Amino acid sequence: MSHDSTVTADLAGRKLSGRRRKEIVAVLLFSGGPIFESSIPLSVFGIDRQDAGVPRYRLLVCAGEDGPLRTTGGLELTAPQGLEALARAGTVVVPAWRSITSPPPAAALDALRRAHEEGARIVGLCTGAFVLAAAGLLDGRPATTHWMYAPTLAKRYPSVHVDPRELFVDDGDVLTSAGTAAGIDLCLHIVRTDHGSEAAGALARRLVVPPRRAGGQERYLDRSLPEEIGADPLAEVVAWALEHLHEQFDVETLAARAYMSRRTFDRRFRSLTGSAPLQWLITQRVLQAQRLLETSDYSVDEVAGRCGFRSPVALRGHFRRQLGSSPAAYRAAYRARRPQQEQQRPEPVQPTQPVQVFDGPLPPQLRRTPQGVGAHHGDPGRGAPEAYLQGRAALPGQRERPLGGVSRTSRCVPDPARAGRVFADRA
Repeated sequence: MSHDSTVTADLAGRKLSGRRRKEIVAVLLFSGGPIFESSIPLSVFGIDRQDAGVPRYRLLVCAGEDGPLRTTGGLELTAPQGLEALARAGTVVVPAWRSITSPPPAAALDALRRAHEEGARIVGLCTGAFVLAAAGLLDGRPATTHWMYAPTLAKRYPSVHVDPRELFVDDGDVLTSAGTAAGIDLCLHIVRTDHGSEAAGALARRLVVPPRRAGGQERYLDRSLPEEIGADPLAEVVAWALEHLHEQFDVETLAARAYMSRRTFDRRFRSLTGSAPLQWLITQRVLQAQRLLETSDYSVDEVAGRCGFRSPVALRGHFRRQLGSSPAAYRAAYRARRPQQEQQRPEPVQPTQPVQVFDGPLPPQLRRTPQGVGAHHGDPGRGAPEAYLQGRAALPGQRERPLGGVSRTSRCVPDPARAGRVFADRA
C-alpha cells in the first residue's frame, strides 16, 4: 500500500519557475547504478504511447557526473544531457544510487536542491532516496526505500521518517519508492496523479503489470538482523527476540534485557532499525505466522500461540493489517498457488512398450504441419493429442488452471486505514 501525504493538496500553491515545464521529466543517472532501476523511468516516461491513450511526457536523460557511466554488466552509457538540463524539468527522477556508503557528487545535490526550490517534483527510486536525503530534501518527511537499506537510511539521516513497510511514499513534491518493482508502482502513481486512472491503467496494460498493487513490503521483509546492527550491543537482544518469538513478551522485556529504560530503548532501537520496537516485534511475529501457515498443519489458534500472540484475535488483526488477508485465507491461497507436483507426486509410469526409434522419415502423426505437430490429415483443425496437452507443464508466466476450484491468485484487499497507522496495541 502506498502512503499519500495530506500535503499533496497544499502543492497547488507551489508553482514551477518560468523555465520549467510540467510535462518534462529529467532522469538523473550516475555511474555504477543498476540498469534495471535506471530503465524504469526511461520506459515509463520516454516512450510515446499516445496510441494507447497515455499522454506523452518529454524525457531528458541527464548525467549526474562525468561519463561514460558504467552500469550493470560492465555496460557504458552516454547521457545526452548534463546537470544543466535539470533546469527545464518539472519532475526529476533519481532511479538508484550506486552505493549507500558513498556520498553523491556535490554538484548533483546542488542541482536537486535548486530544482526543488523552483517547484520541481523530486522522485527517488529505491536507493535513490539516499541521494534525496543527502540533499536534505527528506528532512522531516516520511520516506521509504528498499527494506534491506531502510535501517541504514534511518540511522544515517535521523530526521527522515523512514517507513520500510510502504511500496512508495508520496509526500507531495518529494516521492520515494522501495526496491526495483516498486519503482514501477511509483511511476504509475505519478501518471495517475498527472492524468488520471484511465491513463495509468492503459500504461499498466502496455507494461503487463497491475495498475495498483495492494499491500506493502512486509511480505518481503527478511528475518535476519539489519546489516549495521551486528556490532551494536542491541544485537544480542534482537537475536534473543527472534529466537523466542514463540514466547509472550513485550518491549519492556526487551528493554530490561538491554538494561535500558523503555524510552532509551525505543530511541536506540529506532535509530538502528528504522522502526519502533513494538512495530518491529509485531512484524516479526506475523512473519513467523506466515511461515507456520505455509509449512505446517497447525490450526490458526495454535499458530497464534506459537508466534507469541496473546490470542488468535490479536493474530488475525495484525495479520490482516499487514498482509490484507486473514490467516485462513492466506493459507488457502498459498496452498492453491503451490505447484501441482508438490501436492501430488505420482510414481513414474514405466513404458509398457519399447521406445520406437525412427531412422527414416517421421510417421505422418509426428510430422510438423501448418496445423501443428501431429495434425491428422482427416482433421486439419486438430492439433496435439489431448494426452500431450494434459501432461504438458505450464511455461513460466503462463496462467495456470486453478486447483480444486480455488483460484491460484489471492486477492489482498487494501486497508486504507493502514497508511500511517500507529501500532499502539501490544502483540
